[in-house]
Amino acid sequence: MADNIYTDLKKALDDFKTFLDANTPKIKPAITALKSVVPQITDLLDKLIELLGKLKTEVQKLDVTNIPGIAEVSAFTGGVKSLLTAAKDLLPGEAAAIDEVLSVADVVTGLPSIDQVKADILGLLDAIVADLNSLKS
Repeated sequence: MADNIYTDLKKALDDFKTFLDANTPKIKPAITALKSVVPQITDLLDKLIELLGKLKTEVQKLDVTNIPGIAEVSAFTGGVKSLLTAAKDLLPGEAAAIDEVLSVADVVTGLPSIDQVKADILGLLDAIVADLNSLKS
């Protein structure tokens, strides 16, 4: 289970950016060659870029600095996560419902720290999109 969805997102973006930095010189010629065999490769890149743009828009919207009690709500959802994680094995028939609640709790639990990682996430999204666009050319 994620400790904080936003730091997990930042780590995933960091890992993907590191991969692109190391492998773009190898990937770009392969994509160029694949375009004639599998023209959908361009669609794959376009759709990925589009999704990353939507992700960036959602991250930009996050501003929890003016929400009173956000730290307490985060602590509450942290407790909910601990409780449900412990109860999950005792309620195997409710695993899907528990996972749904855990997913929401994970998002809320991470909100107070979003301002700490928001700029990093936005920068990584921009850098990855630039790399993906370079793969298309």
